[in-house]
Amino acid sequence: MFKHKEDILPVSLVLALTVIDFILYFTVNSTAVLVSCWLLLLVPKGVICAWNHHHQHTMTFRSAALNRMLELCYALHTGVTSNLWVLHHVLGHHKNFLDQNIDESRWMRKSGKTMGALEYTLSVALTSYYRGYQVGKRYPKAQKVFVIFSLITLALLIGLIAYRPLPALFIFVLPMIVSLLFTAWVTYDHHSGLHTDDEFEASYNNTSRLFNLLTGNLGYHTAHHHKQGLHWSKLPALHAQISDKIPQELYRKSIFDFALAAD
Repeated sequence: MFKHKEDILPVSLVLALTVIDFILYFTVNSTAVLVSCWLLLLVPKGVICAWNHHHQHTMTFRSAALNRMLELCYALHTGVTSNLWVLHHVLGHHKNFLDQNIDESRWMRKSGKTMGALEYTLSVALTSYYRGYQVGKRYPKAQKVFVIFSLITLALLIGLIAYRPLPALFIFVLPMIVSLLFTAWVTYDHHSGLHTDDEFEASYNNTSRLFNLLTGNLGYHTAHHHKQGLHWSKLPALHAQISDKIPQELYRKSIFDFALAAD
């Protein structure tokens, strides 16, 4: 069922949190409790964004149907629907990250100056669906899945809001919006300000063990771009092979470094 056994634990946790979300949605009526749940789950849902990213690089299941079902769960946590990151990120950003004129996650203004973290966050988040759709014009099969399951997610969300508006707002709608913004914000530190044509000098890397435990080795970002289809569990080994090509100033060693750099 799973392509890689390493995915069993993180996916199980994502599915467990999905079940918790629906239990809260159907049973909690108190505004104070709903607000508390939303705030308490901000960090877990932020972490889920990284695992959705990994899934859209390397599908979790051998079955397409199971992948679509998992993506629906991811969408309700992260605001990112089936194939959005496949189009915007895998087929867009990963092909174009060295060219800031066309990168779907570009951090450079037209003037050539580097955007601030807030400007970048809003730019990437607010244009993500449009840019993903535009990339999809070159990949109609992937675009079809993206459009269909985005509409399914939207219909489900409308149904949840119609049935129980307040729980839907705090359990699904706000977390989806915040997670999409959070995803954009944390990616600012991956490449911003690195003007280069050399892929080994175009990404910051975070070697914090805690950071990589939570994000599925996303800190090994140069390795991730060097071989984007490689499963997340194999990134440390690839990083070890290419580490001598990465300048020392592109290393961060604390889980908090990315946040400080993005200020």
